[in-house]
Amino acid sequence: MFMTQPDTRQQLRQQVRQQRSALSHSQQQEASQAILDLLQHDPNIANMQHIALYLAFDGEVNLTGLIEWLWQQNKHVYVPLIDPHQDGQMCFHRYQATSPMQTNRFGISEPVFDKSQVTTSQQLDVVLAPLVAFDSQGNRLGMGGGYYDRLLATINGEQPLVIGMAHDCQQINQVPVQAWDQPLKQIITPSKHWRW
Repeated sequence: MFMTQPDTRQQLRQQVRQQRSALSHSQQQEASQAILDLLQHDPNIANMQHIALYLAFDGEVNLTGLIEWLWQQNKHVYVPLIDPHQDGQMCFHRYQATSPMQTNRFGISEPVFDKSQVTTSQQLDVVLAPLVAFDSQGNRLGMGGGYYDRLLATINGEQPLVIGMAHDCQQINQVPVQAWDQPLKQIITPSKHWRW
């Protein structure tokens, strides 16, 4: 396993986030539509009922169209929420058109916490996870908070399936890996569905 200094990872995060933020509005829309088209025709998604995804922030692939389509298909949609009762932990909260929303300490929109609307990762069929950068081996570089790495470390076996979501410009030659990093088995970009 390739180890690296944290400052190298931080520099990579900044570089890739700048590239992602430089995408025009039309490029962002095209990317969102391409990913929506791909997922609408994925037979695995058609058979899933409990789908966790994210509300786009900082140039991430926008999944609003996918969320609306999933609601039309009567799927249960969940989004990440920083757990107010467990420091450093993330949970998945049911997300509906009527969900009361708030902005968390990172400036990300999330539902107002309601324990009755929280689900465990084992009850989910799939998690569509954001990332900052990825490589052709399925290694992901996140924002640096470790929330998804801690979540991925708790998942045993195939349930839920975790798929990274990214723009094509977020692929790099090699993600500098740390011991706690959890590689992904699938990543979807507008031009390719990667599987390992």
